[in-house]
Amino acid sequence: MKYDFTSIMDRNGKDAVALDGLGQPGYAPTPPKDGFDFIPMWVADMNFPTVPAIPEAIIARAKHPAYGYFNISDDYYDAIIRWHEARNGVTALSKEQIGYENGVLGGVISALSSCASPGDAVLLHSPVYIGFSECLSSNGYRMVFSPLKQDTQGIYRMDIADMEEKIKANHIHAAIFCSPHNPTGRVWERGELERAMALFETYEVTVISDEIWSDILLNGSRHIPTQSVSAYAKQHTAAFYAPSKTFNLAGLIGSYHIIYNRALRDRIESKGAKPHYNSINVLSMHALTGAYGKEGADWVDELCETLSKNVNYACEYIDTHFDGIRVSKPQGTYMLFLDCTGWCGAHHTSLQQLLQKGWDVGVGWQDGRPFYGECHIRMNLALPLSRVKEAFRRLSCYVFAE
Repeated sequence: MKYDFTSIMDRNGKDAVALDGLGQPGYAPTPPKDGFDFIPMWVADMNFPTVPAIPEAIIARAKHPAYGYFNISDDYYDAIIRWHEARNGVTALSKEQIGYENGVLGGVISALSSCASPGDAVLLHSPVYIGFSECLSSNGYRMVFSPLKQDTQGIYRMDIADMEEKIKANHIHAAIFCSPHNPTGRVWERGELERAMALFETYEVTVISDEIWSDILLNGSRHIPTQSVSAYAKQHTAAFYAPSKTFNLAGLIGSYHIIYNRALRDRIESKGAKPHYNSINVLSMHALTGAYGKEGADWVDELCETLSKNVNYACEYIDTHFDGIRVSKPQGTYMLFLDCTGWCGAHHTSLQQLLQKGWDVGVGWQDGRPFYGECHIRMNLALPLSRVKEAFRRLSCYVFAE
């Protein structure tokens, strides 16, 4: 490979929550016991150096010693347009249909507040990304969950009948969609998206589609933009993207929306414009233009190949070594969502005890209960394969050896 996905990067003391946040209140793992180093497998960021084009673009701009007021450049919009055409087959996307967002979650709330009021019901799938549940709760929306169901092959599927029942019973007119899905890693097929959007059209539901993971695709999976599956989807969906997940740029801040319907776009943009919080950082702008180029595309291709190998190794290892642990092999993202129900029941062990056993030996996996997984663990595989193998060796020797 041209790019480095094998070196172990030391992030200690470099502003990384995944390393420096151990033991803090909330969802952080506790530090390992003496004799074990920590393998970060919880926060959804990557332990690879990003594509060189990004720091090069930032450094080139930072060398100019003036950082005053600025306008978003045409290069920024052109880079997004070219990226979506090359990666997702999107054509005829225009500058006017793209808008900056400080973050996807902020955009989600701006979109929700333009089509629903606090107290209104909003449809989501469960398990659910913790960011959705937290920001909807804190802004007064009522969450209604339609559980994803696993088929005979263990693949998570939408339950269209249940979605319809929930929409009718709760008079729902806003839904949050996650594509690819976090935390299960499902990459939706066109037929699934078409059926979901047909249902939303029947009941006049506006869709807020988080597609921040759309570049992280495994084993040849293909992302289909939600807005592309029907005329209704194009006009009634606000889609949110960012280079932050793809290139590990969360610390730079910067996302964007694609909204084709002018009236919907105007309402959503007004939510961010009125309080003056949605302002792009000049270095973040240059980071995106550096990322969304030929070198960035080549790097992402190698990244997805690397992550596919990690996921394949991990899922095969779990299937052959850990009785009672079930995992649906993800098609996108770099997260596993482990169902530990069978193992915990057979060993009379609580999920918290299982988590702690892993943390004690430096396997920094994450509690899945905040994602509405009753007995689940979320596990980040975006690190060198040597570290993935070491994590599973420790799990085999010290955690699941009983």
